[in-house]
Amino acid sequence: MTRTAGVSVRKAGVPAGAVEVCSIRLGSSVYGVPIRHILEIVGAARPQPVPLAPAFVGGLVHYRGDVLTTVSLRQVLGLPPQAGTQAILILESPDGCFGLLVDSVGEVLTVAAPDIEPNPSTLGDARKGLFVGACKLKHRLMVLLDPTRLDPALLGAAQAA
Repeated sequence: MTRTAGVSVRKAGVPAGAVEVCSIRLGSSVYGVPIRHILEIVGAARPQPVPLAPAFVGGLVHYRGDVLTTVSLRQVLGLPPQAGTQAILILESPDGCFGLLVDSVGEVLTVAAPDIEPNPSTLGDARKGLFVGACKLKHRLMVLLDPTRLDPALLGAAQAA
């Protein structure tokens, strides 16, 4: 069970084969992160900048006695920076935890596996690794992210290559 700011986000009775995703926003675009990777959602926060860090590093945050590296999803996707505070999703990875900076956090949605469309063939290889696919919402498209590919250690290795 995942907790969000002290509130459980796991829904009872999720159909087999369905995926629960937390919707997030970057500008007018909607993305989804599977909630099984999310430890917590931290409200407005201002990460401390890290001089000479790779561009994707959004800064450092203090989280439950630890110092975590944050990844700026805007930077990873080539979007301009946003002024002010951003929400942080605390994600688990094989190398430990890290923060993912997003403009805002929406609701938890249940997506049936057959409703997930594959990545388009025109998407470049670098982007294909970040996205699982997309699904149609009522009035827009939600791109599903693969949070394991957003791990700062993995992004740093890819950038060095």
